[in-house]
Amino acid sequence: MNSESTLINRVAGSGLVTLKLEEYFPKQEIVNFDLKPFLFRELILRELDFRQAMKDLDWMAHQHKILAVHCSNDAIIPTWAFMLVAQHASAHGIPAVYGNADEVLRILYHQTLKSMDWTRFEGAKVVIKGCSDLPVPQSAYLLATELLLPHAVSIMYGEPCSTVPVYKKPKKSIE
Repeated sequence: MNSESTLINRVAGSGLVTLKLEEYFPKQEIVNFDLKPFLFRELILRELDFRQAMKDLDWMAHQHKILAVHCSNDAIIPTWAFMLVAQHASAHGIPAVYGNADEVLRILYHQTLKSMDWTRFEGAKVVIKGCSDLPVPQSAYLLATELLLPHAVSIMYGEPCSTVPVYKKPKKSIE
């Protein structure tokens, strides 16, 4: 094969760093823990009944999951009820987060992204990978971009072979 017909992988030689947000998807399943079934007539929380229901609940059914604790009905739920759920879940090693499953996923992504060391992207050309097999929330893309801005020289969205430019650090002018 002569040198004119050699294939050159320009993507590999471009120096692009790919950030795959799906890699930060929670490993544990997020399950809705709706308080509605524990309400009298789906409207009123009776303290003694609720306390007993929490004691009797098969908490092991939620093992290795994250509880998204909320009430899908328009009922007034006292704060202590959420605290009681947290106490029982915690006693079984089950994390409980306030909100429905979508809200909890956004919260977990926020916590994870905020705790990362973004200096590893210093001076990098970053592609935030698009298409994912997992439902990465839009808020994760927004936050990742915000956290990359002080470090990356450019930020793109998509795949390394087909990107949409999002940001390019302005060149410093010589005065």
